[in-house]
Formats: sequence, structure tokens, C-alpha cells
Amino acid sequence: MSAFSNTDTGGKPADPYTSANKDTAVSTQDKIQALDKFVNACKFGMMTTRDQATGKLVSRCMAVTAEESHGVDYLFFTNTESHKTDELKSDPHVNIAFLDSSGQWASISGTASIETDRGLVKKYYSPTLRAWMGDLGDGKHDGSENDPRIGVIRVKMGTATYAITDRTILGRMAEVAKGMVTGEQANVNKIREITEAEVTARRSAQ
Repeated sequence: MSAFSNTDTGGKPADPYTSANKDTAVSTQDKIQALDKFVNACKFGMMTTRDQATGKLVSRCMAVTAEESHGVDYLFFTNTESHKTDELKSDPHVNIAFLDSSGQWASISGTASIETDRGLVKKYYSPTLRAWMGDLGDGKHDGSENDPRIGVIRVKMGTATYAITDRTILGRMAEVAKGMVTGEQANVNKIREITEAEVTARRSAQ
């Protein structure tokens, strides 16, 4: 497989920031729990799909409705008649990105399915959905839990990468300042990866 490179660092880490901040000394359970905590704190993420007509990537803000499978699968309410459901029907591969004001972030890749089961919709339904769906005045499409336009996008995680920190803002600024003076990479985040094998094991856990 070909790879892009613009220089030769002579065996030294070409990306010292990632090398210094990558956190591998943590269990799968702790990684997923930390990601779960961060996602819940963010609540809103950018879901990226592929437009079936143009092939272009499209992102929109989505609110996490609930989590399943011990924190590795996510549910989002959707209008089944919106364009994103067409995109997911054509290509179920998605990415969901989360970011907070301090620069912590998460990127979750997976596959999505469109669920229309009324039991699932009613389980998580919130009256606030009426504000987004509207009442068409026909006694059927009224934004209630029985409105057939209300569906759920279930995203099954494949892999995830995220960066969180336990440093204060001042502590992170000090690290950056030190790096500017010494040339040492700033150690400000914990970059963690959750593999497909870890996700599968977590999903099957009882």
C-alpha cells in the first residue's frame, strides 16, 4: 500500500506529538467508559455520510438519543423522509465527530441502519421532536410518537479515536510554552484508539 511522505526523518518519529500523547496503558473498558463520558458531555456530534448522487461527503449536527451495547452503539432520532436516510440507504458507512470548547475530540467510524420500529421510537421519544417534525394537520403526521416520519438511526461503532485531557487549561498552556522554547513536543492530551476487535468484544459482553 502506498503512503504519502514529504521527507525522511532518518528513523526519528516524524509525528512526535502523536507519539508523546498516545495513551496505550489503559484497558478497553476504561477507554470505552471515557469515550462514553465525553460523548454524553458533548451530546451533539457531526454525522458524516456520502451523497449518493455526487459522491461528496456531507455532515450535519445530530443529537445522541441513547447508547446501546455497553456504550459502543449510538441511536439518533431522524426524519425518515430527509435526504440523509437516502444517503444511508445507499452507503451505510458513517463517521461521527465530537468536539468540545477545550479542544478535546472524538472520531467514531461505523455503519448505520434506519430503524422504524415503533417500540424503539416510543422508548426514547421526547415531545421536543414535535418542534422539528411539525404537525401537518392530517391527524397522522403530527410529530407524536406515532408519527411514521420519526425513525431512529442506529450507528454500530467500528473503530474510534479520541483525545481527552486531565490537565487544566493553564497546565496545557505551560506545556505548549515549554515546547515552543525547547522544541520538545507538547504532552497535553491522551490520544486513545479503540479497535474493531475491542468493539466486537465489548458488544458481545454480557
